[in-house]
Amino acid sequence: MKPTSFDRTDAAAGILFIVLGLIFGWMSLGLDLGSPRRLGPGAFPLILAVVLTVLGLVILAGSLKSEGEELGALAWRGLLFILPAPVFFGLTVRGLGFVPSLFVTTVIAAMASLRMKLPAALALAVVVTIFSTMVFSYGLGLPFRRFGPWLSF
Repeated sequence: MKPTSFDRTDAAAGILFIVLGLIFGWMSLGLDLGSPRRLGPGAFPLILAVVLTVLGLVILAGSLKSEGEELGALAWRGLLFILPAPVFFGLTVRGLGFVPSLFVTTVIAAMASLRMKLPAALALAVVVTIFSTMVFSYGLGLPFRRFGPWLSF
């Protein structure tokens, strides 16, 4: 009789989604849920938490039906570039402004790929920055400074 096998990477992702969904669902219960006619500030996070938990259950169930690869080595390069990128953006967007913060954030995140070279990362950053500025500043009219006080001479 063949031992039962499953896809460990999908199982790990499913369990992570379930745990995060349950944590965020529990945290959203501290907010006012409102009523079906007028949703409160806790309703949307709770709905997203339920969706995340259900998605985790579906992924976990799917992992039991297939045999996958073993968990590989931890992608240190990705962790060292992807995780600090949004932190950098959050810490500098008010001081540097949207345009320079987004540009540098994109370059940082792009360098997580081994295939991405600096000229391509810079070109990507230019495109992402122009597109995002057009959409969020001009298209949606969001009130943020394109260039912050740290850059005023």
